[in-house]
Amino acid sequence: MLDIKRIRREPEKVEELLKRRNPELSLDKVLELDKTRREKLVEVENMKAEQNKESKQVPLLKKEGKDVSYLLQNMKNLAEKVKLIDNDVKEIDLKIEEELLILPNTPNPDITIGLSDASNKEVRKWGEPTKFDFEPKAHWDLGVDLDILDFERATKITGTRFSMFKGVGARLERSITAYMLDKHTIDHGFTEIAPPFIVNKESMYGTGQLPKFEEDMFKLNQKDYYLIPTAEVPVTNIYRNEVLEEADLPIYMTAYTPCFRAEAGSAGRDTRGLIRNHQFDKVEMVMYSIPEESYKQLETLTGFAEEILKGLGLPYRVVELCTGDIGFSSAKTYDLEVWMPSYNRYVEISSCSNFEDFQARRANIKYRPDNKGKLEFIHTLNGSGLAVGRTFAAILENYQQKDGTILIPEALRSYMRGMEKITF
Repeated sequence: MLDIKRIRREPEKVEELLKRRNPELSLDKVLELDKTRREKLVEVENMKAEQNKESKQVPLLKKEGKDVSYLLQNMKNLAEKVKLIDNDVKEIDLKIEEELLILPNTPNPDITIGLSDASNKEVRKWGEPTKFDFEPKAHWDLGVDLDILDFERATKITGTRFSMFKGVGARLERSITAYMLDKHTIDHGFTEIAPPFIVNKESMYGTGQLPKFEEDMFKLNQKDYYLIPTAEVPVTNIYRNEVLEEADLPIYMTAYTPCFRAEAGSAGRDTRGLIRNHQFDKVEMVMYSIPEESYKQLETLTGFAEEILKGLGLPYRVVELCTGDIGFSSAKTYDLEVWMPSYNRYVEISSCSNFEDFQARRANIKYRPDNKGKLEFIHTLNGSGLAVGRTFAAILENYQQKDGTILIPEALRSYMRGMEKITF
């Protein structure tokens, strides 16, 4: 959530940054509501000053034996008006909050201005796109041929855009997850979290999924609960409405969870295979940082995600998203895109973002700076480390052999009980 004090202080600057995302974004409604609110507060203060003045006159006039009934009636009328205006101010406050909740974060001033992914900027590449001396297959064909993926029965069980891993495929998926968690906890210093996979609406508001993206979420009918779209939601909300000490920051947390997304706005996109499913597994990294360190932490976070791809030997590139392509809550985002031979292009496998204090304001997560009395909002960051299903797909496609078998990346072989190849 944007800071209303910042909007009051520099409305032109905030609006200009928002328009870098979308030229149609405007602060007009918020500013008009805030102006009305301040006018009403002035009106209330004037009435209270009048009440105070008259309340001091009452005993003096009584002492002189004068009639004070008109003053008492006027004070009563003023009190009723104050109560009505106070109620108006509360209603305006709610309307301002409603408007702020649907406004996205302001993008970092240094990122490229653009309206679509066409303006994204490639930062670096690692490895060369995999080349074959045969016609490579897509992961959905490789997996079915090897009997390690079953899309047809997953569709029968649930519906379209669901997948089922079988046998060695299920073990490979589990091994990928374990490898990622071990890297992040043992090598990168994260605390592993096993959070709930169902959250309340307050948690969804805290990270920015609600109210704007409700149609993309799976809501439970029995309660006001949601299936998580990413571990970012429960993990970021762990310290909601709490105050941390600066000495405890930064905080690194990682979690494996299934993720559930209705994908309401993605009809017709990547409908085959594992790239865009309603349910998928992911290992997530979440960081809490003091504001001065958050952009340094973003580079660190992105580097941790890159280490997973390097360890698996998967060619990838890092892309800095432009203003029109970053997520609702993000101020700056790097996408990691892995090479997918079946697409003949790089495909997103991780997004690493700095949200600055946007989520912390919504979730009310503060810290106490050293030697300072005033509490401040932390900065939150998160990144996929990585999307497990997409990593599975990338391994199948990049490690496929001419005979249809799949070499297992060396980093995963100990998790696969020494298995070096998936065969028929």
